[in-house]
Amino acid sequence: ELDTGEREQLLARRDDSRAVLDQTRQSARHDKDTAHQLAMRFQSLRTQIDAMEQNIERTRNQVLQLEQRRSSLVEGISDAEGPLAEMKLELAGQLEKRLKVEEELAESRRSVDEIEHGLRESESRRSDIEQRAQQLRSSLEHERVEVQGFAVQRRGLQEQLIEAQYEIETVLDNLSSDATEAVWQESLESVGRKIIRLGPINLAAIDEYKSQSERKIYLDAQNDDLVEALATLENAIRKIDKETRQRFKETYDQVNSNLQELFPKVFGGGTAHLEMTGDDLLDTGIAIMARPPGKRNSTIHLLSGGEKALTAIAMVFAIFRLNPAPFCILDEVDAPLDDANVARYARLVQEMSAQVQFIYITHNKIAMEMADQLMGVTMHEPGVSRLVTVDVDAAAELAAS
Repeated sequence: ELDTGEREQLLARRDDSRAVLDQTRQSARHDKDTAHQLAMRFQSLRTQIDAMEQNIERTRNQVLQLEQRRSSLVEGISDAEGPLAEMKLELAGQLEKRLKVEEELAESRRSVDEIEHGLRESESRRSDIEQRAQQLRSSLEHERVEVQGFAVQRRGLQEQLIEAQYEIETVLDNLSSDATEAVWQESLESVGRKIIRLGPINLAAIDEYKSQSERKIYLDAQNDDLVEALATLENAIRKIDKETRQRFKETYDQVNSNLQELFPKVFGGGTAHLEMTGDDLLDTGIAIMARPPGKRNSTIHLLSGGEKALTAIAMVFAIFRLNPAPFCILDEVDAPLDDANVARYARLVQEMSAQVQFIYITHNKIAMEMADQLMGVTMHEPGVSRLVTVDVDAAAELAAS
């Protein structure tokens, strides 16, 4: 009993000493922070004082420079006042000269205005004369062009008659009395239109046909190559589409089977399956049809937040079964779940952990109890974090012993 009393006294003294030590540490940290703040304040004030002293020194230098400049300006004003009277007299004389020059300038401007007025009138008369002369020249040039045209037409007709072995006197004698230029012009145009309808004679048509035939043979060969290449591509596309449809159907069936198996495990009953929204496997959509126990809803959109999360977990694990990885990371997947659903989620993860290693982040106690190894982050002291690792099996054995 004496040892127990002394032990309790020692424990009480130890607790008091620890409390005093913690208080002393807190006081020391507070004093250290205060001293650091005072040192920073002192350094800031010292910097401000240095800046103010530099500003004062610069201001003093500026005052000295301004005083020196003021003295030099005063001396300059004194020196400039001497010749001011002489300059005033000279300015009066120059003003009188300026008045005389301005009067002469005004008289000269009036003379120039009269001359310019006469010049404008002369220019207007000259412009009218040139315009009439230009009209006469244009009329003369037009008549000259018509004469030249008639001469060229006359020579052309003479040459045509000579080439056709006709004499102009004979032609004139054979013309009927009612023959006019308009009638013969219309007849000529009619013959010309008939010739145009016949089209030009292409003497190089045979050579062009041979060249175009060779080109057609070349283009036919190119077209055959393109058709063959297109057929090859279409066959390859059909083969790829067939293989894609087959692989998609196999994957879809496996994921659907896994979902139908995992959904009841997660919810403790109910059914879920996948449905295609289209007929073509290459561009169809997929809808998740989920019915938890006791509900009649048909699509996932009618479920609650926790039910959607559980359905998503079942879907992810169904896909994960198809192509498993060495490990899987889950980040607070159980956050929207209640305790009952967390327990189902924990059992599913524990069942799949036989084939896959799971690393998950959680704040839920039920999910923590499922783990074989716990890792947490603590902050024993402010600003200092530590990593704590707990082997759950070893901890359970230690607690049992």
